[in-house]
Parts: sequence; C-alpha cells; structure tokens
Amino acid sequence: MEAKELFPGVFSINGKLATENLVKGAKAYSEELVDAGSKEYRLWNPYRSKLSAAIMNGLKEMHIRRDSKVLYLGAATGTTSSHISDIVGPNGIVYCIELSDRNMRQLIKVCEKRKNILPILADAGDSGKYEEYISGCDIIYQDVSSRDQSGILLENSRFLKSGGYAYFIIKSQSIDVGRKPSEIFEQELSKVSNVYELVEKVTIEPYDELHMFAVLRKR
Repeated sequence: MEAKELFPGVFSINGKLATENLVKGAKAYSEELVDAGSKEYRLWNPYRSKLSAAIMNGLKEMHIRRDSKVLYLGAATGTTSSHISDIVGPNGIVYCIELSDRNMRQLIKVCEKRKNILPILADAGDSGKYEEYISGCDIIYQDVSSRDQSGILLENSRFLKSGGYAYFIIKSQSIDVGRKPSEIFEQELSKVSNVYELVEKVTIEPYDELHMFAVLRKR
C-alpha cells in the first residue's frame, strides 16, 4: 500500500488522508491504523477534523510542519491535535487549550502517549491564565464555540510570531443563528484585518456546515 505525501507529514492512502503515527500501535480516537512497509499511518477522518476537511476540499498550503510550535485553542478531546502531533514530530509542540473538564479528561489520555502535546485547562478568552507556558508559536489553530471568536484570536495573537499563521475556523451558529453565515464570516475576518492578512479560505462542507476555514498571516 503506497502513501503519497501531499504536504510535509500529510499523506494520501487510497484517496484517504493520513498522518504517520508518532506512537506506533496507539490510537487517539476510533481511527484506522494502516501499515505501509516499516511505517504505520493513522487515517484522518474529515468528518471528525476540520483541518482534514479543509485539506480534502483543496487547502493550497500547509504551514504546520515538522518542529512547529502550535497553539491550539479549543482542542476538545484531541482528535485534530493528535494528527498535528504526528505532523510536528517529537521536537515540535502542541499547546492545547480546552475549557471543558470532560473533554480534558479524554485529552489527557491522548497526551499520556504523546509527549509533544501539552494540555492546559483554561478559557481561550482569558489568555493571562496560561501566558507563562507559551511563547513564540509558529501557528495558532482556533476552533472555539464563542460569540467573540475574532476577539479570542486577537487576544492570543501575542503568542504568535510575526509572519506566523492562524488557522481560524469561524462557526457562524455560535455567533448569530439569525444572520446569513456569509455575512458573519466576512464580519469576523474584517475584525482581525488590522493584525492579519487573509491568505486563503476554504469551505468545509459537506464535512461541516455553516463553518468557514480561513488561513491568515500575522502582519
């Protein structure tokens, strides 16, 4: 079985996305493990991960790579962050901010086997609670359910290097269920435009509806 590399650390196996497993034999959720020669890959379900969905839908560039430092806002139970862990490798790091106690318990189980993930129980909208642990990140990956998604991104921008990238997932239904999603997407992008320039945006339907996946570069 051949694994074709699409981006550094991201592969296609028989038309399905995968990452090379950092911890052989270990699963982070219900993903399928695939052996290909001396390597083991984890299939990356686009219905479980918005980053996988964006790649499937034509994301042009991938800025998360080996040795990257990633600040993940809204890590939930660790599905996407575990694949990012594979990509950044043993010398990279994924700082995972998660507010839910229930999600954190599952995330910690993932982190027990993946030493490059640091779980932090905190509100992404109150960055002062974790500022002592984080600095000089290459990437911010934000996937939070909040009415103030742009405000959370701006607050955490101090942790991102100049020229670094933000993967900003805008959830329209968390902001206003009564307005057109397209209006909300443009409003949120406008709010961060003084700090970030838009690089690309990708719809992630049918994997997730009413979401926008935007890639931004810090000015």
